[in-house]
Amino acid sequence: MYLNLIQIAESFGVSEKVVEGWIRDEGLPHTPDRGRLLFDRAQVASWAATRGLAAHAGFLAPETPHVTTSWRLETLLRAGGIWRDVAPAGLAEAFRQIVTSVPGATPPIRALLAQRILAPGGVVFAPVGGGFALPHPGMRVTLGRDSGVVAILLLRNALILDEPMPDKTPITRLVFFIAPSPRAHLDLLGRLSRILVRGPLRELLIRPATDVEIFRAVASTDATAPGATGREAKA
Repeated sequence: MYLNLIQIAESFGVSEKVVEGWIRDEGLPHTPDRGRLLFDRAQVASWAATRGLAAHAGFLAPETPHVTTSWRLETLLRAGGIWRDVAPAGLAEAFRQIVTSVPGATPPIRALLAQRILAPGGVVFAPVGGGFALPHPGMRVTLGRDSGVVAILLLRNALILDEPMPDKTPITRLVFFIAPSPRAHLDLLGRLSRILVRGPLRELLIRPATDVEIFRAVASTDATAPGATGREAKA
């Protein structure tokens, strides 16, 4: 599937000049075609994931959505938890503690994850607009189908990022995640970016709501996700 320059800009919520800058300075994959630029969906998705960028329009969503819905966001969030009043200076320690709660991983694997998280560039932030960002490990990991974690961090103060911002809203809400595999990483990145761009969970985190309300909203996204079955919704 190919996208044009306008579609790429709209997907990321940036101007066409920003996309042209990515081509010139960041090596955004593209194909010149009779005076216009075309972008292969899979190549752009891979390029964006390595830089912690998330698309507003959700073209990073998997073409086979059953991969993500085989495990529930609610389950991943209960493993990682909801963290409140987190100081930006304490994020590294918070991420380290979250890594220790990753289910299905042995203590040596958790220790290795923590080491990678704490290394320079160990966490990549993906701003999605509206004061939200999706931090995740900078290096892709393969943990196994029963592993992975999601954590919500409500910040005490705004976080200053070096990454390109889709708008000028200060980052005060983070959803940190570790996916079980590189392919699942793209799926989870796309799914989380979509539900944070619009939907009830976004409004609850802005308020912020109680833990019970947040878990209920996340469970609702599991029930309505593409490919979810009645059995999964009740699990």
